[in-house]
Amino acid sequence: MTSSTPALDTRPAPGAPQAVLLDMDGTLVDTEDFWWDAEVEVFGALGHVLDEAHREVVVGGPMTRSAGYLIEVTGADITLDEVRDLLNTAFLRRLERGVPLMPGARRLLTELAAHRVPTALVSASHREVIDRILRSLGAEFFATTVAGDELPRTKPHPDPYLAAARRLGAEPARCVAVEDTATGVAAAEAAGCRVVAVPSVAPIAPAAGRTVVASLAEVDLDFLRRVVAGPAAGAGTTTPDDALAENH
Repeated sequence: MTSSTPALDTRPAPGAPQAVLLDMDGTLVDTEDFWWDAEVEVFGALGHVLDEAHREVVVGGPMTRSAGYLIEVTGADITLDEVRDLLNTAFLRRLERGVPLMPGARRLLTELAAHRVPTALVSASHREVIDRILRSLGAEFFATTVAGDELPRTKPHPDPYLAAARRLGAEPARCVAVEDTATGVAAAEAAGCRVVAVPSVAPIAPAAGRTVVASLAEVDLDFLRRVVAGPAAGAGTTTPDDALAENH
C-alpha cells in the first residue's frame, strides 16, 4: 500500500528510472469512456449502432486507425477526415464536464516531481486534446509531451516513446513506460522500454520486461526502481504487430 503523500526530496532519486513515460487516456485520466461515448454518438448520428466488441479494437489506438476501422466495419458514408473532426468535437465537449484522474495519478506525479525524475506524457491523442486535459492534470509535471498528430507514426509504433526518451536525454531501456492498452504496450516495448501495464478496458498479460498491476495506486517510486532493476524485455525483438497479437 503506498502513501498518498510523497516525502519531499530535492535530490535525484538513486536507482530511479532515467525517465518515466506516461500514457494519458485511461492511464492518468479516466477518459476511455469519453472516447467510446463520442464514437457511439457520432456513428449513431450516421445511423449505425456500434457493437461493444469494437471497443477493444479501438481502445488506445490513434484517431486515424480507430476512425478508419469504425468506418470499415459499419460501412458509414463519411470520409476519414470528416469523422475524425466529429469525434474530436464530441470528445472535447465531454471534457467540459471535467476530467477525472485515475486513482493514484496525482500522488505518483507529485512523487516523481519531488524526486526530480524526468517525466513525459506520451499520448496518441491530438495536441488540442492533450493541451485541454493538461489544464486538469497539470502541465508542470511533464518535461515534455508527445501528441499523436505530431509524428508521422504513432502508437503502436515505437516512435512516440523514442521521441520522448530522446528529448529527455534518456536511454529507452532505462525508462519505464506506463500504459493501459495493448496498443500502448506494443509501442513502449518496441521502443525498448520497461513497461508497467494498468489495463483499463481489455486485459494485458504479464511478460518479460512488463509488469501488470490492477491500479496506478500500486505504483510509486520504489516500485519503479524494482521495475528498472528487473529483467529486460529485449529491445528490438518484439514488433508492434507481434505485441498486439500477444495481447489479443
